[in-house]
Amino acid sequence: MEEELKCPVCGSFYREPIILPCSHNICLACARNILVQTPDAESPQSSRASGSGVSDYDYLDLDKMSLYSEADSGYGSYGGFVSAPTTPCQKSPNGVRVFPPTPGSLPPIPRNSCITCPQCHRSLILDDRGLRGFPKNRVLEGVVDRYQQSKAAALKCQLCEKSPKEATVMCEQCDVFYCDPCRLRCHPPRGPLAKHRLVPPAQGRISRRTSPRKISTCTEHELENLSMYCVQCKMPVCYQCLEEGKHGTHEVKALGAMWKLHKGQLSQALNGLSDRATEAKEFLVQLRNMVQHIQENGVEFEACLVAQCDALIDALNRRKAQLLARVNKEHEHKLKVVRDQISHCTVKLRQTTGLMEYCLEVIKENDPSGFLQISDALIRRVHMTESQWGKGTLTPRMTSDFDLTLDSGPLLQTIHQLDFVQMKVPAAPMLQLEECCTQNNSATLSWKQPPLSTIAVDGYILELDDGNGGPFREVYVGTETICTVDGLHFHSTYKSRVKAFNASGVGQYSKTLIMQTSEIAWFTLDPASAHPDIIFSNDNLTVTCNSYDDRVVMGNSAFSRGIHYWEMTIDRYDNHPDPAFGIARADVLKDVMLGKDDKAWAMYVDNNRSWFMHNNSHTNRTDGGIAKGATIGVLLDFTRGILIFLINDEQQGPVAFEGLEGSYYPAISLNRNVQVQHYTVYTNIHGLPKP
Repeated sequence: MEEELKCPVCGSFYREPIILPCSHNICLACARNILVQTPDAESPQSSRASGSGVSDYDYLDLDKMSLYSEADSGYGSYGGFVSAPTTPCQKSPNGVRVFPPTPGSLPPIPRNSCITCPQCHRSLILDDRGLRGFPKNRVLEGVVDRYQQSKAAALKCQLCEKSPKEATVMCEQCDVFYCDPCRLRCHPPRGPLAKHRLVPPAQGRISRRTSPRKISTCTEHELENLSMYCVQCKMPVCYQCLEEGKHGTHEVKALGAMWKLHKGQLSQALNGLSDRATEAKEFLVQLRNMVQHIQENGVEFEACLVAQCDALIDALNRRKAQLLARVNKEHEHKLKVVRDQISHCTVKLRQTTGLMEYCLEVIKENDPSGFLQISDALIRRVHMTESQWGKGTLTPRMTSDFDLTLDSGPLLQTIHQLDFVQMKVPAAPMLQLEECCTQNNSATLSWKQPPLSTIAVDGYILELDDGNGGPFREVYVGTETICTVDGLHFHSTYKSRVKAFNASGVGQYSKTLIMQTSEIAWFTLDPASAHPDIIFSNDNLTVTCNSYDDRVVMGNSAFSRGIHYWEMTIDRYDNHPDPAFGIARADVLKDVMLGKDDKAWAMYVDNNRSWFMHNNSHTNRTDGGIAKGATIGVLLDFTRGILIFLINDEQQGPVAFEGLEGSYYPAISLNRNVQVQHYTVYTNIHGLPKP
């Protein structure tokens, strides 16, 4: 709290604080020190105001008045300022320029004086009352006094101009603390002052604390006590202000009542501020814990990094040993080959040299018959020995070079690329509920990453259950943040969730979103999947064909659960064609009659009779046909797995098909002689429909 109790100009505890119109406080002496006199030409009368007229004063243009110094943004003074204008100004602890007081008695406030709030820098032209026009903040003065008492600080003299000395006495009548020099100079023990009672400072502090609260007087009428509160001007006023002043037409209330009301409002506001302060304290504890966790995690991460690098070094050393072993093996192999070749050549050379020496000795013999007996054999041996030294014999079997080159480039590149990767998995995505919706048997889901998440995301995984409380299954994997899932069950409740993934792994799931598909299975005929010869009208509820051959058209919604009933009416029927009605898989053939392949279950009917057909198998011929205006009904009951047909609200033949499971689309096949309109859909999961 101490900073709240210090003047923004002098930096010391407030002494005789006054309230400026901007609601900031300043010491009375400091206010006098920062007054600035403005030239008469620059002070329009309309800008004059007093401390009691909060809503009536105007702020001055500080740039035009050059009140700020470009060098230090402090407060300056015009040469007309009466209190020592040529005296160098001082700076307070917060940088505000303060002019030293004039020795002796305080000078009068000059005309056209301006005071600028040192906190919000708003300026105000003073009126004839000067600083007396500002109310004194007795509450702040009392808080400062109690705070100083709680600190048990030595009481200082209140009249010392520089470096207040410790007080030695207090006058109970003057309510002022004096040091000895100031007491002798300002409170001599003679005349009327001789009757004043001087007490020690500690006793004076106690008596001041127990003295009754002073009643504030009006700044406009100094003899009147403040007894009412002006609601419009938001300030206390006296009775004379109501009778003579500008507050006469304003709404006023009792001072005590407003005092209690504002105390209650301040207490209520403090409760909210207290909650914020409590949150701030908890946040600071969290931040301090984060500091400790960061230090611990830093040590742990550093140890992990050292261990990983040591593991890489160990792996490199092991690979080094393996490569050295290969080099040694190659080295031994080369030596062995060369040594074997040396040994082999040495033996052959010794044999060759022996043969040569022997032949030379034979040549020296002079016995012709004896020479001729062995000369042929020797010649053959010489030729044979010479042939043994043929091509390649005198070529080294092994080179002295090592044909091994260490390919260290990729490893060096990998080492240079060795860096930190994102080690955290993504945060749980947030489902954007305002963009999630269901339509018919389709569900659209949208999500995004949390606003403060900075972790990279490679993609998302969207999961849905089976609409019946079963396990979740993946329905989408990709980078998009919106997905529409088609082909769901009607009148079913699905749970959905999404999670993000990156190279580090898969993150947490989002919150589970529960979505309800449509209870009524509305559908229209689908141009996108129909044969090109089909002609649509009436918002895709009416179809015909421009071909004499049968062509297939399906609905735009598939059914897989519940009981469904829909009707079609024959708008046009020429030349007794035989249109077919029923259900089909998505990949049914579109250029043949419905039921010709194994992807459709249908009833085809002419003007006299009908047949059921599936996989080109015709069954259950039944009398009774159609004409213009006839109504065809189709009942698909998944609870029993059956398909039933009706003509003009009467069942046509027995149950057409049984054992139906899976997903089916409503389907029709027709040619140009028929026009059909689809107009009614019933869905009833509890029992059979009543057309």
